[in-house]
Amino acid sequence: MTARTYALGIEYCGTTFNGWQVQPDRPSVQAALEEALSNFADHPVSVICAGRTDAGVHATHQVVSFSSEAKRAPEGWVRGVNAFLPKTVAVRWARCVPDDFHARFSARSRTYEYWISNDPVRSPLLDTTTGWVFRPLDEEKMREGAKALLGVHDFTSFRAAECQAKTPVREVTELSIIRQGSLIGIRISANAFLQHMVRNIVGALIYVGTGREAPGWIAEVLAARSREVSAPTFSPCGLYLTGVGYPENPELPQYGRSPFFGQF
Repeated sequence: MTARTYALGIEYCGTTFNGWQVQPDRPSVQAALEEALSNFADHPVSVICAGRTDAGVHATHQVVSFSSEAKRAPEGWVRGVNAFLPKTVAVRWARCVPDDFHARFSARSRTYEYWISNDPVRSPLLDTTTGWVFRPLDEEKMREGAKALLGVHDFTSFRAAECQAKTPVREVTELSIIRQGSLIGIRISANAFLQHMVRNIVGALIYVGTGREAPGWIAEVLAARSREVSAPTFSPCGLYLTGVGYPENPELPQYGRSPFFGQF
């Protein structure tokens, strides 16, 4: 029997998982998904994802690829696999793709959103789904500072010390900031991301938003190429993978829904 290659769009709440990747004796999104797929396909299934997310990070548009000999219609993969998944994970869509499709290496861009609850008092309802900043944030100053990050740059200053990427150079194609009441949303798209890059950028923008640093400080941090001069890594709770771009595969959805339905 000939195996076929499929792509799935996955949404998940990362609060109860120790990140995407399978780890011994710790719950992961990958393990939950592979178990569900294996049960539905009636044979072991392993998946490749577009981008690994850390513990506590969420997704509305994670993309995975896998091969299976099971004869299932695309909509069958959605409903069938969801029947075996925990409530914190769901398959949103399924597509048949060419055999050379690779969820990670075929991707040309990724989009993340970070949502901040900007309120003097923390919200128990938003505690695991947003970052929290109790000091007032000036989103206009944050936008001004963010302009320095657009384009191709060495992002060493926003890179985790343990990051294993071969180069710190990335191209940021979008960095938008909106406010919806007490919520501030930051959306950033790039050809690829370094480990903790989005959370480190968010931490620096918060320094600007609270007035601790001037907007021009972001450009200074970027030029320094040193993690030591920037702000601390911000909480994972408000981070969402919301888009993966596959221009060579237009049959695939490119974006998921915004977690708080923001209009960037």
